[in-house]
Amino acid sequence: MPEFDVLVVFFAASVALGLAPGPDNIFVITQSALYGRLAGLVVTLGLCTGLLVHTTAVAFGIAAVFAASSMAFNAVKFLGAAYLMYLAWQAFRAGTTSLSVKQSNNPSLAQLYFRGIVMNVTNPKVVIFFLAFLPQFADPSVGPLAPQLLIFGCVFICATVLIFGSVAWGSGFLGKWLRASPAIQMGLNRVAAVVFVGLAVRLVTAER
Repeated sequence: MPEFDVLVVFFAASVALGLAPGPDNIFVITQSALYGRLAGLVVTLGLCTGLLVHTTAVAFGIAAVFAASSMAFNAVKFLGAAYLMYLAWQAFRAGTTSLSVKQSNNPSLAQLYFRGIVMNVTNPKVVIFFLAFLPQFADPSVGPLAPQLLIFGCVFICATVLIFGSVAWGSGFLGKWLRASPAIQMGLNRVAAVVFVGLAVRLVTAER
């Protein structure tokens, strides 16, 4: 079990990292603005589920494969980029087919949750980040490393829920106001499409 002061420092570092601008923040903002607070919170839960996958991978050494294998890194990277391009196409079509916000046109909560998982799991940079960040706080002198890494991963997820949940809440409030205008609704869909394309390009150009 990590010492309490180490957990406090790790939590503070995790909050700082969560506040730093990045693809996940942008993803939560756009989905919240388009579909509301609940959508953003569900996407956040999906992202955190992906973080749980990364935490488990690092704790049990699976992530080392991605760190050592260019083929594995690139395979996950291009799969994630392809999915983001699909989301971009869906957002672009939504902006041209309907300007009103109808429940039938909105993605289900299950779809939003899945988007969050895929967005996070298919980002190999997160694997590398966890592989580099979590072990810095683990101490072999206080016990086995795997349980410590799992604890640190859970603390990181708690910090992510706190930060991204706040982002989703604020963005959902803004989105509710913006969706009152059909023209702005179309603009939001266009912006979401551009964001998805940008995230896909960023993912494809990521280096190990």
